[in-house]
Amino acid sequence: MGALHTLDYVVLAAYLLVLVVVCARVARRSPDADDLFLAGRSLGAGVVGLSLFASNISSTTLIGLPGAAWSSGIAVANYEWMAALVLLFSALFVVPKLLGNRLTTVPELLERRFDPHLRTYLSAVSVFLSIVLDTAGSLYAGAIVLKVFFPVLPLGLTIAAIAVFAGLYTAAGGLRAVVYTDALQAIVLLAGSAVLATLVFAEFDYSWQRVVEAVPPDHMSLVRPLDDPDLPWLGTLVGLPILGFFYWTMNQYVSQRLLGARSVDAAGWGAVLAAVLKLLPLFLMVMPGAMAVALLPDLQRGDEVFARLLAEYAPVGVAGLVLAGLLAAIMSSVDSALNSASTLVTVDFVQPRRPGLDAHALARIGRGVTLLLMLLAALWAPMIDRFPGLFAYLQQTFAYVTPPLVAVFVMGLWWKRLSAGPALRALVTGHVASAAWFVATQLGWLDLHFTIVAGVLLLLTVVAALAWQAFDGGRPRDAQLAAVDAARARAVARPVAWAAGLVVAITACLVFAFR
Repeated sequence: MGALHTLDYVVLAAYLLVLVVVCARVARRSPDADDLFLAGRSLGAGVVGLSLFASNISSTTLIGLPGAAWSSGIAVANYEWMAALVLLFSALFVVPKLLGNRLTTVPELLERRFDPHLRTYLSAVSVFLSIVLDTAGSLYAGAIVLKVFFPVLPLGLTIAAIAVFAGLYTAAGGLRAVVYTDALQAIVLLAGSAVLATLVFAEFDYSWQRVVEAVPPDHMSLVRPLDDPDLPWLGTLVGLPILGFFYWTMNQYVSQRLLGARSVDAAGWGAVLAAVLKLLPLFLMVMPGAMAVALLPDLQRGDEVFARLLAEYAPVGVAGLVLAGLLAAIMSSVDSALNSASTLVTVDFVQPRRPGLDAHALARIGRGVTLLLMLLAALWAPMIDRFPGLFAYLQQTFAYVTPPLVAVFVMGLWWKRLSAGPALRALVTGHVASAAWFVATQLGWLDLHFTIVAGVLLLLTVVAALAWQAFDGGRPRDAQLAAVDAARARAVARPVAWAAGLVVAITACLVFAFR
């Protein structure tokens, strides 16, 4: 790795200084629980959209997307464009119901539609995923990448520094601090990625024809065969929408931005902006990785692509900008995960058991929970280094955990006959099936791509829900059905729907062009 120069350090220091100033100004305006967890429900479309994008782009994304593209081609971008479609669907058909209920957490909707048991179940799973996957994973990946630039820093110390910085400003400023710093970080992310992508394209004299001639044909296709080990086309169509629905709709880590929007239209326009931004990684992160096949054919691992491109092609000053973008990704992921997990613990576990607490007391507890969760994630993160492959293993576990939750959530929204008891039993049945399938896969008894497994598990949970409901025979109360009644929710404005349709059309054109 090339050494950083003085100008690189200046750029990096300037970014951190601006971040501290923004956090300090915002933190003074977050006095109570509604501000801490939902920014006073006052977020505009621009900050919602930028924050949605920034919180989704982690250090593992900046490293993983180019690395996967170098190893197996641009099909990894399917995760990005499918996310755009799922986000738009959620904004048009689900978010109005969430905002109509004035929720603080998504699991609250399951309590209103079913009962407190479903709320607790989803909250517990979400907190676990947020800490073990999102927070600890981002801390670990960020520390590993920073060690490329600063090899003398111990792994544990680097993790601790990231955790303390992100944890303190998240605890102090809450969601308002998170989304405004995310907006800043999204801009830095895009700028850094765009500069590096341009520098890589310059190595081909800005000629697309030269790129096509230099890169293997199978590396330039989004649609992969059914037996593809990385991402088969059936997995793209079946599994990615399921995983995406949980991530962009049910995951407090992301949906908190939509819940904090000042209106349904602000949430809708924010989702449209985020969907547009989700189309950019194909060009800014994935394509440079695919081009690197011709530029860096001697790499041992795809994860080395980002650092090598930066070392060999970024001039003085640009490395600092891209490193600032990397820090932005790390901070954005960590602050988002901490704030969402803190919200779930405080609102879904503490508040129901201590209903007499006022807003300021809840805010104090929320800040304490944030720091506690930060500590737990920081303690767990170094352990990932002791188990080779565990991080990828945990990411695939996501595909086994979420499909039963998605099945019950979607059925609760749109099937009025499903009652609380059958819903909970179906959820347990689905997760028992998930655990059994996972064990069978690890033992080599089953060999099916995890994105396709997600579809099978969703179907099994739906069948279980139908069977349990037929056996139970109970019906939901009118008050429970009112929580998801579309007639009570304000629909998004027509211009938002038209804009969403335009983004869908653009996405279809991109997929067709790189099919």
